[in-house]
Amino acid sequence: MNRRLSRILFFAFVVAAACSYLVYRIAGRQMNAGARPQTAHVMVASRDLPLGTVIHEGDVSLGEWVGAPPKGVLVTKESVIGRGVVSTLYQGEPVLDSRLAPAGSGGGLAATIRPGMRACAVKVDEVVGVAGFVLPGMRVDVLVSGNTPGSNSNDGPKVKTVLQNIEVLSAGANIQKDNEGKPIQVPVVNLLVTPEQAEVLSLASNQTRIQLVLRNPLDTNTTKTPGIGMASLFSDGTPAAAKPRPAVMRKPLTAPIAAPPRVFLVEILNGSKRSEEKFGSADHQ
Repeated sequence: MNRRLSRILFFAFVVAAACSYLVYRIAGRQMNAGARPQTAHVMVASRDLPLGTVIHEGDVSLGEWVGAPPKGVLVTKESVIGRGVVSTLYQGEPVLDSRLAPAGSGGGLAATIRPGMRACAVKVDEVVGVAGFVLPGMRVDVLVSGNTPGSNSNDGPKVKTVLQNIEVLSAGANIQKDNEGKPIQVPVVNLLVTPEQAEVLSLASNQTRIQLVLRNPLDTNTTKTPGIGMASLFSDGTPAAAKPRPAVMRKPLTAPIAAPPRVFLVEILNGSKRSEEKFGSADHQ
């Protein structure tokens, strides 16, 4: 009896140990699976890719992304090669579809222009370009200063804000030639404008002096400004006195000349007698 009981107890111990081991393995696998982060393979930049760069084979590579992949990330080289960069990509950064130009549009500045918009170049210097702080993606206002056509030359130049909340597309230098034909670098800022705004900007750059004013990108309000003239700067805030108008000499009014009275001649026949009588217009009435 004791021998049989010992066998039963030994068998029960073995079964319990085996079940405990199985439970431990299953629980361990589940814990390890839950602790292991989710990974995905996405396309990343192999080097810094500036704005306007056309992506080639060696510019991107397949990298491992820990966690949920970003929305719009590209995962194959075929979807990246040959497309232009519309927003600078840095080494190791995932390549998003929104950061590239549409397939077939090529690279360069033209690929970054949205449909219906135009890129208008403006020559700048350290003052006009806000001392180099005008960078792609920022917002500026465009001021013009000059003499108003048809105005009195004594009034001096005037300043007017012609465009507001304009996006800066690019900022850099273009190679142009001076009067002697030598190449020189000219700082240029390309602004993203509508066709109508491009006409205003082109006319202003040829006939007046342009000044760019940097603004907060979150400030999208536009303000109507009357402009200001040189004479207003020295008026101490008081309105300028109106210029006296030249006196106009008028002839004194004279009484109308009365028309002479009308005279009526009446011939009177009384038998053999004949006579004439004269009557005035007043007497006739």
